[in-house]
Amino acid sequence: MRLGKVVKSNSHCDYVVQLDDDMEVVAPPKADDYGFGSFVKLEEPFGRHWAVGIIYNSQLVNPLFLSNGPRLSSEPDPQFTPDLINETRTLLGTVLIGWLVPDERGDLYGVHGIPRVVVPVNTPVSIMSQDEIYSFHLDQSGAPKFCYYSHLLHCGGSFAPQLTQQVLKELADSSLFSGAEQRALEILCKELSWKNTMGAMR
Repeated sequence: MRLGKVVKSNSHCDYVVQLDDDMEVVAPPKADDYGFGSFVKLEEPFGRHWAVGIIYNSQLVNPLFLSNGPRLSSEPDPQFTPDLINETRTLLGTVLIGWLVPDERGDLYGVHGIPRVVVPVNTPVSIMSQDEIYSFHLDQSGAPKFCYYSHLLHCGGSFAPQLTQQVLKELADSSLFSGAEQRALEILCKELSWKNTMGAMR
């Protein structure tokens, strides 16, 4: 599902995505489609794949807030009222954590880290499917990996510990992994939960 497009960047791995609204698409995304910690992909339809990211922040932009313009003393006459365009926007902060690469058979696997390329403005951004999330957490040999842990803690904004903990918990609850990999995810999740709890108590 398409969410919107890249409109700016705050750094090489921190991008701002403007959510599509009903003025741009027939069926704009709903609030449940782009929650905190959601995995997204930045890629052209049937074109180049740029990066994989995680939503770490949101911002509502309303130009009418605290507007000092004149106000009408009565209801306007509908015959003389021009069409008003809703200028409110929803912006999503997205931290880039890697990209997807096809192997010789065409199966995707993930490369974790900061992408070298600069993602262009207006690049479409979409929610990743469960299969794509699973593929991103595999290396070229098919072994599970989670190598963006420290990067997410460092670049995930002011909610980085909570973001990393939520991502870990959702991966552990997704049943995408099993055996030693599942136990490792659960241990990491418990360790980070303990650190967050102790940090809040200090």
